[in-house]
Amino acid sequence: MHILAISGSLRASSTSTTIIHAIEKLAPEQMNFTLYDGLADLPHFSPDLDGEPPHAAVAQLRQQLQSADGILICTPEYAFGVPGSLKNALDWVVSSGDFVGKPVVAVSSSPSGMGGDKALASLVLTLTAIDSTIVEGGIISIAMIRTKMQNGEISDAATVEALRSALAALAQAINVHA
Repeated sequence: MHILAISGSLRASSTSTTIIHAIEKLAPEQMNFTLYDGLADLPHFSPDLDGEPPHAAVAQLRQQLQSADGILICTPEYAFGVPGSLKNALDWVVSSGDFVGKPVVAVSSSPSGMGGDKALASLVLTLTAIDSTIVEGGIISIAMIRTKMQNGEISDAATVEALRSALAALAQAINVHA
């Protein structure tokens, strides 16, 4: 199973990217992950630019989405929402249909006690609008993230269990979707 992982942060040492790598270690053996690294290369979305042929970075994003069996998105919260670069990427695939029916797990994290809940709610709303299939148990908010990670791994047992459960649901959804 090929999973495309998208970090909502452009920061090189972001917590969201660290969480994605930690989730990879929790995944069933049959899952392999590709970290999407083109977020910063996407042009600002404009319907006027959304034509044929698409911008090279947009074409790459769409191709990676099309070839993925499932999607994992991990986002921080910025100003009570999804970072603009992640929203921009999602805007580029509204009309392409690359998320339609695609099984997705959405994760947010924050050092605060709220866990990035506003960003997660915004992300879920957008994923619903583009007709993705958010798997059961696949919406996870991780509050107080700094207390739940150690040496790049998730150390909180409840968070580990929630993530493993979401990955199992993702695998099941992929099998049904195939």
